[in-house]
Amino acid sequence: MTKFTHGSAAVIALLMAACAQQPEEETGTAVKVSVTADMETPAVETEGDAADDMAIWVNPADPEKSRIIGTQKKSGLYVYDLKGEIVQFLPDGRMNNVDLRDGFDLAGKQVTIVASTNRTDLSISLYAIDPETMELYDVANGVQATGFEDPYGLCMYHSAVDGSFYIFANDKDFGDYKQWRLVATPEGKIQLEVAREFTVGDQTEGCVADDTTGELYIGEENTGIWKYVAEPTSDEHRQLIRLIDNNSLTADVEGLALYHTKGGKGYLVASSQGSNSYALFDRDNNYDYVGSFKVVDDPEKGIDGAQETDGLEALSTPLPGYPQGVFMAQDGFNTLPKENQNFKLVDWRKISDALKLRP
Repeated sequence: MTKFTHGSAAVIALLMAACAQQPEEETGTAVKVSVTADMETPAVETEGDAADDMAIWVNPADPEKSRIIGTQKKSGLYVYDLKGEIVQFLPDGRMNNVDLRDGFDLAGKQVTIVASTNRTDLSISLYAIDPETMELYDVANGVQATGFEDPYGLCMYHSAVDGSFYIFANDKDFGDYKQWRLVATPEGKIQLEVAREFTVGDQTEGCVADDTTGELYIGEENTGIWKYVAEPTSDEHRQLIRLIDNNSLTADVEGLALYHTKGGKGYLVASSQGSNSYALFDRDNNYDYVGSFKVVDDPEKGIDGAQETDGLEALSTPLPGYPQGVFMAQDGFNTLPKENQNFKLVDWRKISDALKLRP
């Protein structure tokens, strides 16, 4: 296990160096376009800050039976179909962030693993998806303790180097990260083993890893977006992708996602919570800022927009009715009518057309 830290002096030095290497900031007002949601989930059952993050599982046998897994950080995990209807609820604790990966070898079968930070017992909850019923079932080998005071953000990574599966998660108030390796037991359960520890510097939550390139992106909420190497043998080198500039990004930097285009690159999508918008950065061109979009009200459909988003997801895999994939976001203020928080889904074609993105 390796452990890296970034003390205050080191963080300042890294910021200065990264800023010197970062392309010149765009001037003027950020390009912000508006799109509307195509679907919304039912409101969660509790008031206040409750819905948070989501992941989308594409059913390879029948994409129409794909599933959306959303966290309810006061009660558990919701599972929705593509129409937004609830098909399963797991009241297993205060789930904060969630991610998934296909192809994990468990008891001789290739399964999809879903992982979530559980703030009730300070653990990582682990599930597999039954391909027949499309339901989640527990595969954790007992409580997988994090050692954190308040486990918060989470993302997964499947290494192209050695085939291992990993989970990244952090402690809410300290910016401390751990990277765990998923290990299957003979009994068909999963045990987590710590492979690396490092400190980002300040509070973080959103993170996303690219299995193809081995890159890990982390949003430091009041600073910007960092890029790390996702392999656990990596040293502490990191690159600052984007500083908060109140133009492309406005604090807090929250959810992060990757939208993959042809050629293995694509866009990094970030929740610019303070501006109620979502920023796109071009991975093919040194993370140049492409523009931002907002999800606004659609009175005809009776679906409101999305504001103060925590978690988000972007998927380029075609789904029924969504040939270029989807964007999905948590809505911090659910109106039309005024209800508890929920999740919104947007046809990616709307975003692509509005910002004139390449396919």
